[in-house]
Amino acid sequence: MDTKRLMDIALEMAGLDEIPGDSAIYHEGDGIRRVLIGIDIKGAEVKLARDLGYDVAISHHPIGGSAALRYHEVLLRHVDQMIGAGVPAEIALSALADTIEARRILASMGNYDHSPSIARLLDLAYMNIHTPLDEIGRRRMAEAVGSLDEGRTVADLIDHLYTSFDEFCNAMTEIEVRLGRKENRIGRAVVSHGAGTNGGYPVAKAYFDHGVDTVIYIHCRPEDSRRLVEEYGEEKNLIVTGHIASDSIGINPYIDRLRQEGLEVTPISGIIPG
Repeated sequence: MDTKRLMDIALEMAGLDEIPGDSAIYHEGDGIRRVLIGIDIKGAEVKLARDLGYDVAISHHPIGGSAALRYHEVLLRHVDQMIGAGVPAEIALSALADTIEARRILASMGNYDHSPSIARLLDLAYMNIHTPLDEIGRRRMAEAVGSLDEGRTVADLIDHLYTSFDEFCNAMTEIEVRLGRKENRIGRAVVSHGAGTNGGYPVAKAYFDHGVDTVIYIHCRPEDSRRLVEEYGEEKNLIVTGHIASDSIGINPYIDRLRQEGLEVTPISGIIPG
């Protein structure tokens, strides 16, 4: 097993043809048998992996290199998701424009080679896989949400997510209703995930203004949800499922696949068992 194959497996599982901008192989390696994987694997964890005899360290979140500098590119996946839900293309693009530019500038300000340089010095294979694993999680969650009739309530939806995914049950966080009421009907629902980060106020607003009744984010800033409450009251629904639990829903199938390939895989750094 080598780092290219590790990436290819994730792409295959997510149905993607190429490595997204927020994922990268920082330091290549082959002959891989032991894998250390976590949501945030940085320089210290790379050293830990080397000390404990692992052959590769895999981070979920982008840590540096091209994955940091090209991170803003994957935010355009929101546009495709929004168009698929009936939002006009020009409105979808407008909702993301400021966020994309801000992320591009912020990435250029960071020390993008810090952790990759440690992996090179230690000669330890190192990579991150973000959007592919988030896309696996998005599809799983969307399938669960789509299995409920639109006339069911938000409370029914939350209960269904808990019964569908042990990650939510095992998490220290809870699924929250940030907008609307648990008694509201689900109506048209969208799982907005697998596009770099949540779309905040502008993306949720675009969905709500074009016929979506329930938006599901894995995380959302308080100021964004407050603006949505001020604008929509209890008319629409925003459900926040929890960042780490939701990430784990996409990561765990990948871990299972690597183990099926005969690899020893140790999850750390926040991965919640399913």
